Amino acid sequence: MKKVCDFIARWMGALVLLLALFSLFFPSCLSRVGTWVINPMLGLIMFGMGLTLNPSDFRVVFSRPKDVLTGCLAQFTVMPLLAWLLAKLFGLPADLALGVILVGCCPGGTASNVITYLAKGDLALSVGMTATSTVLAPVLTPLLTWLLAGTFVDVDAWGMLQSILYVVIAPILAGFLIQKFLPSFTRRAVAYLPAFSSLMIALLVSIIVAHNASKLLTGGLLVVLVVVLHNLGGLAIGYGIGRLLGLSHAKRTAISIEVGMQNSGLASGLATLHFAAFPLATIPGAVFSVWHNISGALVAKLYSMGNKQKESS
Repeated sequence: MKKVCDFIARWMGALVLLLALFSLFFPSCLSRVGTWVINPMLGLIMFGMGLTLNPSDFRVVFSRPKDVLTGCLAQFTVMPLLAWLLAKLFGLPADLALGVILVGCCPGGTASNVITYLAKGDLALSVGMTATSTVLAPVLTPLLTWLLAGTFVDVDAWGMLQSILYVVIAPILAGFLIQKFLPSFTRRAVAYLPAFSSLMIALLVSIIVAHNASKLLTGGLLVVLVVVLHNLGGLAIGYGIGRLLGLSHAKRTAISIEVGMQNSGLASGLATLHFAAFPLATIPGAVFSVWHNISGALVAKLYSMGNKQKESS
């Protein structure tokens, strides 16, 4: 069973891609599942994140505040502004522009920690940045979305803040408390969490793709192009910021991956819950969820080679 779980976690990107393609061409299999399941599924993923968090993950915030602050500032400036610029540059319609900006304004995703580990980056810094950006998300994600997407559509920032508290913060706190008071259960569960989270993310993406298959097939190429540029731009700028500040390759790797990989499932969930009048707004999050796992696997290989060269020199 452990080997099966390790296999699923290792090949998460391929699993997400295969299920997304299946849903794209055979949408009837999953389109019967209501979109209302998106937020509960996100909550389960966040609950799993809470089970893996411990106080030491936040110690890096106090022991290395400069590094964490650099990553979080980059997270909540580079990706939102880059999303807004790409939406303007490509003249995206309001609903697609909203979806791209929502992705840019979300915190880092938990997959970034896995990719940083595979890339031999600074894992403690990656976990610290993810935890910090997630805690800041209830305020910063609605605020930034209101500032940037408010130029395209009306944004209910207060409603978004409440949703993030319910879908992200509350499940994380629940997981954190269970870890503290039920350590034996947590030790048994943690071994299966990477595989569980991978399956949940793959199913989440597949449901979103199934509900938007026809729209993706007719106008998906432009969305894919913008999403790829958004992700690659975040990865490159994140690494460049680390380099400008003279940080080590391992730290640059962590910041690059943290900035470039977003909690795109949250973006799709927020789009579904708060922007029902703009159904295409869920699509960029779905495409990002597929693509950033593919690009993450590629940059993990690239960055790990760079770390090996640093160690041998």
